[in-house]
Amino acid sequence: MKALLFGFAALIAAPVSAQTVAITGGTVAIGDGSAPIENGTVVMRDGRIVAAGRGIAVPAGASVIDAAGKWVSPGMVAGFSDLGLLDVNGVEESNDTAARNSPFAAGIDIAPAINPNAVMIGNERLGGVTRAIVTPSTAGSIFAGQGAVIDLGADANPLTKPRAFQFVELGEGGARDAGGSRPAAYAMLRDAFAQAQDYRRNPSGFGGREKDSLIKRGDAIALLDVLDGKTRLLVHVERASDIRSVLSLKKDYPKLDLVLVGAAEGWMVARDIAAANVPVIAGALADLPAEFEMLAATESNVGRMEAAGVKTALSTVGANTAPGEHVVRQYAGNLVAIAKVPGSSGLDWGHALATITSGPAEAIGMGDEIGSLRPGRRADVVIWDGDPLELSSAPVAVYIDGAAQPMTSRQTKLRDRYMTPSEGALPKAYER
Repeated sequence: MKALLFGFAALIAAPVSAQTVAITGGTVAIGDGSAPIENGTVVMRDGRIVAAGRGIAVPAGASVIDAAGKWVSPGMVAGFSDLGLLDVNGVEESNDTAARNSPFAAGIDIAPAINPNAVMIGNERLGGVTRAIVTPSTAGSIFAGQGAVIDLGADANPLTKPRAFQFVELGEGGARDAGGSRPAAYAMLRDAFAQAQDYRRNPSGFGGREKDSLIKRGDAIALLDVLDGKTRLLVHVERASDIRSVLSLKKDYPKLDLVLVGAAEGWMVARDIAAANVPVIAGALADLPAEFEMLAATESNVGRMEAAGVKTALSTVGANTAPGEHVVRQYAGNLVAIAKVPGSSGLDWGHALATITSGPAEAIGMGDEIGSLRPGRRADVVIWDGDPLELSSAPVAVYIDGAAQPMTSRQTKLRDRYMTPSEGALPKAYER
């Protein structure tokens, strides 16, 4: 441990831009579905992974971190979050997740609102989350707007990819947003697509500025990128019949680049999903019918979809996120345990880790950039004091884009402040 902490401190002091770092001796998990590698090495240079595995030579002049007895993995990718958009859920001024009174919907771009200093970002970074898929919420329309992919680094530039996707609510949520029924939601969807195509044909003749316009010009422009397959369309549905309806949209809009979110009943139509080559960012181990659209929910959902060939990632959709997004590693670990229960379907360790690392990255079209320790990927690396899918394990070092991150959060600072109950010259609230 002393060697690790010494090396970590040296990295913080050294310039990052032209630095080569080798993490040696640990159990290395690539994050691509493969099994962990004992006594492995990870080499990163200029913010990118150079190599990872067994028998990797340490480059001359590299800073060496001894991770013997530790585990080394890619950072987790939060598959569906509001990180950077929300400080306190009940305080409207700090909540930018939904634009309840805005005339805009699909044209909303959340990127300018991301706050890199949000308390939860530091908390999640300390929990091993290094990237997040940040998704707006719907309010008065089935279209929530354009989400982003961010890093959780301790700097002022969080955006990895702005306008990374468009998010749409269908199913029960879409029915509510559209006026009370699923048919109304699909009518809204198809009408918005038709208006976007009208804008393409005649931009100067398109309205969109009138008070009663169903979509604005900005909405139409954003939806054209969806129709052209330039922007992925993330669709939240849970019921098997809703999943089939979403998949059928490809017949009328063949360029749609679909991603399913939630999909509690996905196991029932797994072959259809796999045949359509549509990835799923699934809810985490939903096994109770919290909604009518989830009556067939089962903890075996992810395992069954994976067995059918569906590319699957885990998220906290529909789950209690009070512990934070990093709780997905508990769900991934549970998938390993479920695989050992007779009659249940889970995943082996390597594929379980992939559901919270490379899985979300690939679902969003960024598997060649983030989510694993494959060469060329961004050097988002976490060193753990034990198996990262075990609740008793914790990160001891976190790197984002190869830069060593502070291992503190608001929670740790408050803990340290109040660890000693006696007051000083001033009340503890005045201490820095």
